[in-house]
Amino acid sequence: MIGDDDREAAATRLQDAYAGGYIAHEEMDDRLQRALTARTREDLAAALASLPEPKAEAASTIAAGSGRIKRRGAWRVPRTLKVASAFGKVYLDLSRAVIEHPVVDIELAIGTGRAKITVPRDAIVDIGALQAGWKEPRYKAPQRTGPGGPTIRISGAMGFGRLKVRHARR
Repeated sequence: MIGDDDREAAATRLQDAYAGGYIAHEEMDDRLQRALTARTREDLAAALASLPEPKAEAASTIAAGSGRIKRRGAWRVPRTLKVASAFGKVYLDLSRAVIEHPVVDIELAIGTGRAKITVPRDAIVDIGALQAGWKEPRYKAPQRTGPGGPTIRISGAMGFGRLKVRHARR
């Protein structure tokens, strides 16, 4: 399922495409109607088909030498997020976050400490590019995921620590 924030982001993208001369007024009205009544990510993708890709935004970085790095609630997740922590704990909760991109890349650089990432229930998680120095990451893919969830790709390196990834319950 998608939320109002997803629909609003799609509407903004359609309005930007119209303002840039990529689509005609009638086409924008039609696509806007489809985007605002979309129920799945596939419906949104159909409304946004053939539009130019939005400009790539720079990677956002969250860093701490020691202590905790914590993000939860309704925070906006960038397309690429770099998380660096020398000593401490990292907790990222994406379950209620605003995710505007179909693919989110999270690059971890953790020296000593644990990292816990909670992803949306319908997310697809890829931890294949993560290098673990001490303990292997803990992730158990759900038997079923809902259609149209974002793909969360986790990469980078962890020294003496462990990554635990779990899906939100609701």
